[in-house]
Amino acid sequence: MIRKVLRRACLLLGGMALLTSVLSPVYAEPAAGSKKPPALDTQAETAALIDVTSGRLLYSKQGDKRMRIASTTKIMTAILAVEYGHLSDKVTVTSNASGKEGSSIYLKAGEEMSLNDLLYGLMLRSGNDAATAIAEHVGGSQEGFVYLMNQKAEELGMVGSHFANPSGLDAEDHYSTAHDMAKLAAYALKNPLFREIVKTKSKRISREDEPWDTVWTNKNKMLSLYPGSDGVKTGFTKLSRRCLVSSATRNGQQLAAVTLNDGNDWADHSRMLDYGFVNYPLEVVVQAGEKVGEGFAASEEFAYPLTKGEAADIRRTLQPAAVKSLEYRLGKRGDLVLHLNGERIGQVSLKELPKPKIQSSSGTKGSFANEDVGESNGSSEAKDNSWMNRFRIAFTDVWSALIPGERKK
Repeated sequence: MIRKVLRRACLLLGGMALLTSVLSPVYAEPAAGSKKPPALDTQAETAALIDVTSGRLLYSKQGDKRMRIASTTKIMTAILAVEYGHLSDKVTVTSNASGKEGSSIYLKAGEEMSLNDLLYGLMLRSGNDAATAIAEHVGGSQEGFVYLMNQKAEELGMVGSHFANPSGLDAEDHYSTAHDMAKLAAYALKNPLFREIVKTKSKRISREDEPWDTVWTNKNKMLSLYPGSDGVKTGFTKLSRRCLVSSATRNGQQLAAVTLNDGNDWADHSRMLDYGFVNYPLEVVVQAGEKVGEGFAASEEFAYPLTKGEAADIRRTLQPAAVKSLEYRLGKRGDLVLHLNGERIGQVSLKELPKPKIQSSSGTKGSFANEDVGESNGSSEAKDNSWMNRFRIAFTDVWSALIPGERKK
């Protein structure tokens, strides 16, 4: 009997330990006073975590390793369609698009659908047929659209990436890195329409030749699993395995997480996002209107994700604007450039503070100190004559009142 009780107790304790290991974040707390964030590990082959607004990379695991990226490719497809296409356009589905392998929204050759609806089919249901239809419409051909994809990748500094198709189907020359996908996600999430699409949990649309509406539900489970989740895209092929790019917003800060080849991606993304929000909260480094140097003020607020104690390491450099420059004529007086550990993290434009006004003896506000407060030609004589003239008139009026007829003389 005692043995059975002990055995059950051991099983119970073991189960509780296993549950705790699954639910608890896989990172250690930082040492007291340490500026270094705690350690974090994931099951992903490669991973990255980025602050969307600043672009600061908060976590990396083999982030520069080139990998297959499956349908996370569609982040690039969607943002290009938003930037280059017209959402009200009617897109005619070709036989090439309707017959595309893999995940599908079951487009039919000859069917017409708005570019707007196709984008929801692309990002919620990961339709490869939708990706091809969008590419052929926006780029003129799939090859033309792929050219735009690689051009945009170059613009964004995605140095470890190359795109071969708009859907993410496996191809030898189709790859990216966790770092590059984090850059792409941060860029795309700054577009309001893109943000609206990827945070949508379900979308109802009407289709040709169908008596009922079609309802698409988003495959991104993070939208329901993680508080504050607001995007971005799932992906899977037999060669790439599970890929995921997710985003979430907390206290005005948005983060994006990337994992490539991760069998435990939902849990890993939750831990990664928690890690970022806890260890790299946004801190206001420069207040809007804050006095900078002699006679200048910051035109705007600047916030940056910082670990505890990092704010003390930020260095400020004042760069005056050239007096003859256009920006100077428009009111800009320079930039306050900010560096952290030798790396430039941002800048804030400066404006000139208004000069203080002189108070007159009567308590009324005077004009600027370098302005002429006199009358006529501004000479001291004009000032004296003006004062003496007023005194003479006042004195004459008083004298006339005391001695009748005196004013007539």
